[in-house]
Amino acid sequence: MSAAPHIPVLLDEVIAALAPAPGAVIVDATFGAGGYTRALLNAGATVHAFDRDPDAIAAGRTWPECNEQPPRLVLHPRRFSEMLAALAEAGVGRVDGIAMDIGVSSMQLDQADRGFAFAVDGPLDMRMSQDGPSAADFVNTAPEGEIADVLFNYGEERQSRRVARAIVAARPLETTGQLAAVVRKALGHHPGMPKDPATRSFQAIRIHVNAELDELNAALDAAEQLLAPGGRLAVVSFHSLEDRIVKQFLREAAGALANTSRHLPQVAPAAAPTFDHIAKAVRPSTVEINRNPRARSATLRAAVRTAAPARHRRAA
Repeated sequence: MSAAPHIPVLLDEVIAALAPAPGAVIVDATFGAGGYTRALLNAGATVHAFDRDPDAIAAGRTWPECNEQPPRLVLHPRRFSEMLAALAEAGVGRVDGIAMDIGVSSMQLDQADRGFAFAVDGPLDMRMSQDGPSAADFVNTAPEGEIADVLFNYGEERQSRRVARAIVAARPLETTGQLAAVVRKALGHHPGMPKDPATRSFQAIRIHVNAELDELNAALDAAEQLLAPGGRLAVVSFHSLEDRIVKQFLREAAGALANTSRHLPQVAPAAAPTFDHIAKAVRPSTVEINRNPRARSATLRAAVRTAAPARHRRAA
């Protein structure tokens, strides 16, 4: 099976939200194949790009902008939750924009040996950074209750206990195909179903292995601290759990009242809003989805940083 070409999702919309100007300093928090970074560089910006996948960083190091003096592309082989510390080490205290494209990249999905997908059988891995405990380590050693919780909380799998019980009974599991078969059997898969029932479990295990929601929370707080007044944030998410986190973060950062009941007295915000100009959610057009089916679940949320001090709501 040949790998599908990487097509950055909502590229024009993300670049419009960031409005990069020549000389601007922008963070691409999820470099991947560099689709957003290329557009930002073409607009004259300097880009600090993050990726914990060593393959993505190795590919980025071949770009000529890395060798300019001073370099207009600075690569950071780190988690994007670490952007605050990484940029401080690079002597950067404020940036003009931050782009985040959350989740697994097309390159990772299309490489069977990375173990993210079950379209082609491969080792049960799913590690974005290619180190630490793998998906196989998790499904083969975790207690049944923990597996069920992960499937329910991160995959919104309503029959999580049944699937977890089947996974434990089938141990050891070594490949994506084996895990998919166990999940399908537990859920009564049959040809013609609109969505493979293994999809939810694979999403959940991937999110758990890579601590993706914790990473997103930490990265949003880092963005609040890094963006200069007038700086722009653009976040593309691919499922409801991520989008809910981004939506709630921006709602609170914009000073939305915690108490929304009309029967109770309103409580004033505890601090000045740190973001404003919260844009309406943007989703791909039919044309884009036809060109790139993986874009179908994407949602872009964007906002502009105010001059108010950061709230330091979560631990970095």
